[in-house]
Amino acid sequence: MIRKQVSAILIILCTTFVFAQKSKVKEGDWKNLKGILKYNLVFDYSNLEIPKYDNEDAFLKDKMQKREENEAGDGERFKKSWFDDRENRYEPKFIESFNKRWDNNEIEVGKDLADAEYIIKIHTTFMYAGYHVGVMRQNSKIDAILTIYKIDNPEVVLFEVNYTKAEGNGAFGNDYNSGYRISEAYAKLAKTFAADLKKKI
Repeated sequence: MIRKQVSAILIILCTTFVFAQKSKVKEGDWKNLKGILKYNLVFDYSNLEIPKYDNEDAFLKDKMQKREENEAGDGERFKKSWFDDRENRYEPKFIESFNKRWDNNEIEVGKDLADAEYIIKIHTTFMYAGYHVGVMRQNSKIDAILTIYKIDNPEVVLFEVNYTKAEGNGAFGNDYNSGYRISEAYAKLAKTFAADLKKKI
């Protein structure tokens, strides 16, 4: 029994570190962000790519149909949870994870910061929920493009960076809920972005 538990933990550790998160600057330079202390966030989930499906609508149709076959009403509950998790889980997790990286609140992000002059638009382009069934599991993964511009001049992009393979999982594999796993990928994305800001500006 102990040997099986150790093996499961090793699997979790391996799947956590095999794929490293990557970033690629698409426009501008990190130095363009020097001196900016507050950002309001805009989250965009349009044209979301989901593995094995043509689009998000096809994904939802398939998942809802399978759940309805098991229990009436489960399909709509899944759909509601799928969209509610964005505002209730993913976005707060990104904000919390980013802000706690700054001991003295040197830089802050939020959705309604009254005195913020700049926007970070976080466009999630790819989402994989992962899975957890017993000792078999796979991390969630997201790709996102972060675009930064001044609120009163959105046409001029100050900086844009693409992050791929931001992975999410719970401590010791305690992540049976897909919404939780995905929220942890947003936490990882925020952590990496904050680290890049500290290092490159």
